[in-house]
Amino acid sequence: MSQIRISNFEPAYRDAIRKLNYEWLEKYFKLEEIDREVLSKPEEVILAPGGQIFYAWYEDQIVGTVSLMKLEESVFELTKMAVSEKFQGLGIGKLLMEYTLDFAKNAGIRQIIIYSNRRLERAVDMYRKFGFVEMDLGPVIYQRADIKMCLNLS
Repeated sequence: MSQIRISNFEPAYRDAIRKLNYEWLEKYFKLEEIDREVLSKPEEVILAPGGQIFYAWYEDQIVGTVSLMKLEESVFELTKMAVSEKFQGLGIGKLLMEYTLDFAKNAGIRQIIIYSNRRLERAVDMYRKFGFVEMDLGPVIYQRADIKMCLNLS
């Protein structure tokens, strides 16, 4: 684990969020227009409104990513989480989640929402382990979403 570090978004590494997310989206689902929009313009769609993008590095390469996208003043969506298939099983997703939740608590974020799909059993199980609970799905922007989870931080 000492070979893994987490960093904030840097424009020089913009393409990593797109590449990592396309990898899993194209494997399990189909790429949706909202994915193309967010992943082609992460600075505009995620960062400018007050969100964050984090990267997981293994040695000298980016192997994972996760974002917090602002929905309301202190409500954010945890989105665009991906770990390269070649590096899964090393605890990188867990480290990204711990880092993101620590950041959220320190930033005063009250609630984090996740939209996912039950087919992604390992991811949904991890969210539950971190205290996320299922809630009513309601209207969604992702066609693939069949579960909505939330974590109250305050």
